[in-house]
Amino acid sequence: MMLLQDSRVLLHLLRGQRAMGNHAERLERFYAPQAAHYDRFRERLLHGRRELVERLNPSPGDSVVELGGGTGRNLEFFGARLLSLSRFELVDLCPALLAQAKLRSERWPHLVRLVQADATTYRPTLNGNYGVDRVYFSYSLTMIPEWRRAINNAIRMLRPGGLLGVVDFYVSGAEPLPNRAHHGWATRRFWPRWFAHDGVRLSADHLPELMRRTDPVHCEERTAPVPYLPGLRVPYYLYVGRKRQR
Repeated sequence: MMLLQDSRVLLHLLRGQRAMGNHAERLERFYAPQAAHYDRFRERLLHGRRELVERLNPSPGDSVVELGGGTGRNLEFFGARLLSLSRFELVDLCPALLAQAKLRSERWPHLVRLVQADATTYRPTLNGNYGVDRVYFSYSLTMIPEWRRAINNAIRMLRPGGLLGVVDFYVSGAEPLPNRAHHGWATRRFWPRWFAHDGVRLSADHLPELMRRTDPVHCEERTAPVPYLPGLRVPYYLYVGRKRQR
């Protein structure tokens, strides 16, 4: 029964993301047919999202921006804390996924603002020079071709001392940073090729770049099962860093 329910998503994953049009057009073409079923399937694939929200731990009155927020599923991981925020901006480039986020966010009409925009260039409206308190990427950094620009943009919109959070798939480099996980040759080859078929670009450079650009608060490396690939586990990381004081 579950396989039958997942069949539409699996079909589009097998077809992959066609390299036609610009980034926004590719996302819409790929996700529009599966948007209504997106969350159910990926609930078993995208691990660590609740833990990332807990690590970000926004205080009452804080402002939060999610870059690449998709269907808005992560809103629900905030629980009662969501109502204490001053604002929450969910940014995504894909109209089909934002349509699902709109349905979900109707519970918080005066709090959650949905924005169709590019994570590399979007800037929230700020009061004076005070920046955003929390910015995060949840399995979206690997889907942004110009990911360094996205990290730069996230750091720019943060206030000094604000937190940047990321949870995503990755592979280590052949010579990783000290005290970081080391993945074997087969892992470093297999998973990037597997995910690239669907426009997800695993990289050994994301985590070192985050650690270089912010002061690490929490960094954890894990592996998780993948639906319909029994016995295989994909590496992912959970990172929270603090923007340095000027």
